[in-house]
Amino acid sequence: MKRPNLWTVVMCGAAICASSGAAWSQTLLVANQKDADLSVIDTASAKVVGTIPVGGITGHELAVSPDGKTAYVPIYGNAGVGRPGTNGEKISVIDIASRKIVGTVDFGHGVRPHCAIYDKNSGKLYVTTELDKSVSIIDPKTLKIVGSVPTGQEQSHMLVLSKDGKRGYTANVGPGTVSVLDMVGRKTLAVIPISGNTQRINISRDGSMVFTADQKEPRLAVIDTATNKVKTWVPLSAKGYGTATTPDGRWLLVTLRGAKKVDVVDLKAMKVAKTIDVGEGPSEAVVTTDGRTAYVACNFSNQISVIDLNSWKVERTIEAGKFSDGMAMVR
Repeated sequence: MKRPNLWTVVMCGAAICASSGAAWSQTLLVANQKDADLSVIDTASAKVVGTIPVGGITGHELAVSPDGKTAYVPIYGNAGVGRPGTNGEKISVIDIASRKIVGTVDFGHGVRPHCAIYDKNSGKLYVTTELDKSVSIIDPKTLKIVGSVPTGQEQSHMLVLSKDGKRGYTANVGPGTVSVLDMVGRKTLAVIPISGNTQRINISRDGSMVFTADQKEPRLAVIDTATNKVKTWVPLSAKGYGTATTPDGRWLLVTLRGAKKVDVVDLKAMKVAKTIDVGEGPSEAVVTTDGRTAYVACNFSNQISVIDLNSWKVERTIEAGKFSDGMAMVR
């Protein structure tokens, strides 16, 4: 029997990387921070059908190889961003079919690796390494660290890439900035002030805008990638957190972690068009390639809220592990 392919949305943050295909029963992988494992969820039955230990404390995010065979889970540690605690120094490499750890990337010192993106353009794995103020570059074939891109800022937590993989953008939490990176030249091009604190990051489907949420006020920063400046602010119903765009580029879902809601921003009008009630502590969102469904990881209720994007309502709730966060989907 042929091994199924996988499509994945990674945010380190929140950037969306997916392969196309029609909708049918899929498997959702969810990183559970406090259980230090991945929930394997059958989306048709809305049930957990297995778990995969990630081999450390704790895995917040995950990336998947384009062939759908391998998952990469950075082991961050037990601390919050910028707070005291253990400093993770490894990435667990997981064979999805056997649900086992088959390799490790070892940084050799504490770096708090967090957001991972597998770039199909370069064939490299990019991982934010906060304590080194950088994005590390890994060869997935050898599991060797082959370079890094400096961010020029502390707490570079989440990463998003342009479609061609040439530009990177990191949300730097404590400094409240966004670093613009030349991924080919491996250098920082600009640092954009946002707020006293910011979280997560995403990019529009056409690559013209980057989004990050202000953690001091209920508003979303919209960055013009041509000028590397904030071109506008979108008022939100509450303080935003993670974001995800729909495949048609029309809508942006913004999780409101403290309000148990998701705002839907109309990217043409640049304003909130709808607000949806979800589980407690919504953090990360994933939109399927057919644009019909969004999955929202709710940290505090240990659940995944499943939103029907035709009716803009939660159609069901899936029980996950403790402090569910990063997600990827397998078909």
